[in-house]
Amino acid sequence: MKVGSGFGGTWLTAVPEQARRAEELGYDFASTPETQHDSILAATLAAYSTEKLEVQTSVTIAFPRSPTVLAMEAWDIQHMSKGRFVLGLGSQVKGHNQHRFSVDWPGAPATRMKEYIKMLHAVWDSFQDGKKPEFIGKFYHFTLMTPNFNPGPIPTRARKSASPASATPWRASPAKSPTWSCPTAS
Repeated sequence: MKVGSGFGGTWLTAVPEQARRAEELGYDFASTPETQHDSILAATLAAYSTEKLEVQTSVTIAFPRSPTVLAMEAWDIQHMSKGRFVLGLGSQVKGHNQHRFSVDWPGAPATRMKEYIKMLHAVWDSFQDGKKPEFIGKFYHFTLMTPNFNPGPIPTRARKSASPASATPWRASPAKSPTWSCPTAS
């Protein structure tokens, strides 16, 4: 059983102290929402400011972001935190995607999220193993990675995967990829 807390909900300048306090109080993990501020920036600050605390996003909105860019950000946080990062993904609703984030809504969010997650793993496999990208889906494709843009493998000691706080669909924690979790997309 794990006990968790939250951080964020205020300006990012407060995140390091919030995360350190959660760690000092003995919490196993702390998570940040994507409401007024970017969850990836908040998670980066929390991971950098702590040593043992598992850092999670709850949730990072996927569809307005390129899967490759998000995979790279998660990869960097996973490396920096020595394996303490959990990427929680969400789809957000149609209205927010179209009118707040200005992105298309092709429907089928669960199908699209499943493909998004597969692409994240294809990118991470390319980073970790140097595998040639050959991912082609209905919504996303990843067929090019040159050495100049590949950050390279995460050393074994930093690849440990922390299990997400709650059981959710599409959850995986392979040893070679950052852990991620995704609530049911609707």
